[in-house]
Amino acid sequence: MLQAIDLKVTKSARFFVWGNPDANIEQVWFVCHGYGQLASYFIKKFEVLDPQKYLVVAPEGLSKFYLDGLTGRVGATWMTKEDRLHEIGDYVAYLNTVYERVHEEFNLKPLKTNILGFSQGVATACRWITMGTPHFDTLVAWAGNFPHDWDYVQAQELLEQKKVFFVVGDKDEFLQPQTLEAHLDFIKPKGIIPQVIHFAGRHELDSQVIKQLASRITQS
Repeated sequence: MLQAIDLKVTKSARFFVWGNPDANIEQVWFVCHGYGQLASYFIKKFEVLDPQKYLVVAPEGLSKFYLDGLTGRVGATWMTKEDRLHEIGDYVAYLNTVYERVHEEFNLKPLKTNILGFSQGVATACRWITMGTPHFDTLVAWAGNFPHDWDYVQAQELLEQKKVFFVVGDKDEFLQPQTLEAHLDFIKPKGIIPQVIHFAGRHELDSQVIKQLASRITQS
């Protein structure tokens, strides 16, 4: 008889940091990349932020794969539909560990903390804040929907006193205007009402919008 047997193992993982933790840091950003990206490249979009004021932490999905065939460029993913609950549990535990390690390593004082997810990373960030243990002030969903299977009761309570932003490009090929409106209509009755920011662009991060967003959060 075929059986699936669960097994916990230890796995090596990595994350990347941008900024000068010895400076007078004002904000910490935890940023979750999209499907098929690597954190080392993803974090470069945030280098427009002043490293004396902002510390950016980019964890990397625990599963890597070749983007085209059996060789060449490599990307990472947070999860797939296969054995999804275990993969979600694994990355939530991993992100908790990253959060704790950053605070221990850099001896950070309490300061404004922002969590940003891009594309697939939006669902990752959302599940982390409800299933994990990060303390944060702002949630940014960039070019990705909140997960449909999210615990929206818990999320609404958690986000009640937080800033929530939804950022999307006007030419995003994966998030058309009608799709965006349908999603906003879906989450509004659940008490999740983000501030929507539109920019001229596709399914991508925009460095200038990141700068504007960081300034907006600082002033709030």
